[in-house]
Amino acid sequence: MDAQPNLPTHAQQSPQNNWLNQKAEEIDLGALFATVWRRKWSILTLVSIAMILATLVVYSITPIFRATATLLIERQGANIVSIEQVYGIEGSGNEYLQTQFELLKSRGLAERVVRRLNLHNHYEFDPEQAPPPLIDIKGLINRLEITQLLSGNLASMVAEDDTPISLSEEDKIDRATRSLMTRISVEQVGRSQLVRIHVDIADRFTAAQIANAIAEGFIEGQLDASMEMSLSATNWMNTRLTELRSNLQSAEAKLQAFRDQEGIVDVGGILTVTASELSSTSDRMVDARRRRAEAESEFRQVQGLSSQGWERIASVPAVLSNPLIQSFKTEEARARARVEELSGRYGPRHPVMEAAQSDLTAARASLQAQVEQIVASIERNYQLALANERALQRSVQENKEQIQDISRKEFQLRELQREVDTNRALHDTFMTRLKETAATTDLETANARIVDRAVVPGGPIKPKKALIIAVVGVLAGMLGVGLVLLLNILNNTFKGIEEIENKLNLPVLGILPLMGKQDRKAMAHMFAESKNKAFAESIRTIRTSLLLSDINTEHKSYVVTSSIPGEGKSTVAANLAYAMGQMEKVLLIEADMRRPTMAKSFDFPVGTPGLANLISGTARLEDTIQEVDGIFIMPAGVVPPNPLELLSHERFANALKVLSNQYDRIVIDSPPVQAVSDALVIAKMAHSVIYVVKAESTARPLAVNGVGQLLQNRAPISGVVLNQVDIKKAKKQGYSYGGYYDYYGYSQGSKA
Repeated sequence: MDAQPNLPTHAQQSPQNNWLNQKAEEIDLGALFATVWRRKWSILTLVSIAMILATLVVYSITPIFRATATLLIERQGANIVSIEQVYGIEGSGNEYLQTQFELLKSRGLAERVVRRLNLHNHYEFDPEQAPPPLIDIKGLINRLEITQLLSGNLASMVAEDDTPISLSEEDKIDRATRSLMTRISVEQVGRSQLVRIHVDIADRFTAAQIANAIAEGFIEGQLDASMEMSLSATNWMNTRLTELRSNLQSAEAKLQAFRDQEGIVDVGGILTVTASELSSTSDRMVDARRRRAEAESEFRQVQGLSSQGWERIASVPAVLSNPLIQSFKTEEARARARVEELSGRYGPRHPVMEAAQSDLTAARASLQAQVEQIVASIERNYQLALANERALQRSVQENKEQIQDISRKEFQLRELQREVDTNRALHDTFMTRLKETAATTDLETANARIVDRAVVPGGPIKPKKALIIAVVGVLAGMLGVGLVLLLNILNNTFKGIEEIENKLNLPVLGILPLMGKQDRKAMAHMFAESKNKAFAESIRTIRTSLLLSDINTEHKSYVVTSSIPGEGKSTVAANLAYAMGQMEKVLLIEADMRRPTMAKSFDFPVGTPGLANLISGTARLEDTIQEVDGIFIMPAGVVPPNPLELLSHERFANALKVLSNQYDRIVIDSPPVQAVSDALVIAKMAHSVIYVVKAESTARPLAVNGVGQLLQNRAPISGVVLNQVDIKKAKKQGYSYGGYYDYYGYSQGSKA
């Protein structure tokens, strides 16, 4: 009973790892394409319906025609005189063209066109001229003769609501202008100065007229603006010229009054003479300062030695350098020498000695007198040099003050002269421009001209019927594909063999077709009664798959389980037991003690002992087994309060060992894996586990978790049975299960 499962290595993984690996798989583009291909007819139907509806809609839309006029807008106008410079409106580059584009779409130009072409009375711009409504409320009320049933106020209200509101002429023009502005578009041709004006309306003849009228109106507007600016410039310059003339006269008067007041004839000449005089006086003052310094030096020397006697003063260089002093010194020296010579020969009283002494005294007196005269002369020279220096300083200061005064007058004079020159230049400029403007006022020029006039368009520009229908078809196809993929993602059930093998990593033992509404008893005897050959052949296929899977290892006991109740595991177990019973001795055991069904399906009496009685020891083995149509059946017996404890008991394992010696095959109907844990206990005691999955019903996560729990408990899972497959629906969706159903004339019958 401890047989190991004969499964691929990757199927031995834990359910958690298996599930994570499945999540980590890359997107299978082939599977997505197959999903879309299975629904190709539904997608094509949706595309066809959408394209038919789009065709009906686009052919009911009023066609719109486009008329185009081409203008050349130059960046600089052809004005002879650039009056624009006065206003600063001369532009260049992209900003200038963008400004012209906005002018082409302006309300003023649109209103000019509306008034010129009388568009406010055109049916496209006047809702009052639109076709009448499909339902006439007033006429309907009159035809049904219910006006009398309405109250007076209600009837009057209906009449008032039905009365059209009358608009004035200006209101109609305003409405038409706003409508026209929405139908005008402007386009620049590449990076050139060519501009295309597009007008889109339903009347193609009126479209051409409007496009040409816009081009002509734009040029006329430019001419009117140029003329208006010229006239405005002329008036402004006349006013400004009068002010400038007054300012010039006032400035000239101030200049002349200043000259008269200051007595200025030639400021430049006066300033030149004064500057020369200042320079000469400055030079003399330098010489006088030098002489005064020399005289002061001599005077200070003499004055410093005056207290030491005239003999000391005589030795001063300023005194000693005088020729008279030198002469007197020579005489005094000669007299002294004579006295010294005679003093050796004569006595002091000798007449010769007295005469010599008298000569020496006279020489000294003369030298002293001369020294005193020279000292007095040095003092006088110093006083004269000092007085001369001070006089020259006063003269230089007076010259400076005179020059500064003249400079201030010159500055004021130049300021007044500049004001006169500026006013005269402005006056002359405005006078010249005024004459030019007056001479060219009547010359009309514009910066735009028509290159191509609009012609009546040959075909509508919109709606583009073929393109719209094609786009709708493409969008409908994308929507259909998206819905198919979304429904496929939302539908997480198993629909085919490939999905089971990819998601569960288990082989598919076989499939059972979807049967009609039948009771549980009929379904349990479906194979034995052979009412549906296709169903019987499917059971045989499952039997063959099981027998081939135990070539190397003999499998005697089979556990049939599922994820949740209602997937048909009991039906599969009963019919599989019948199929194996044709060749061998088979025992069918009902181990689902929580919801037993075999007693009712095989008409066993109430209270018939079964598996629960055998395990609990309240019945013998031979009393719990019943033979029905060639097979032996052990029902669940009396429902116990603790089924899991009974199945986990050693008696159940011993009973299976005994039964395996008595029967060739044992088929065990087990409870669902996700509902209770009974199946995990039973699966460990069996040689093989058959997992039943209900097509388009069992959720993938439930099946993955159920199989994962069995594998985690080392249950020997042989494969999966895909139950209740709608063969006809599967064929429409692209699934193929072979052709033997057609051979047996399969038609949707009873439910498995």
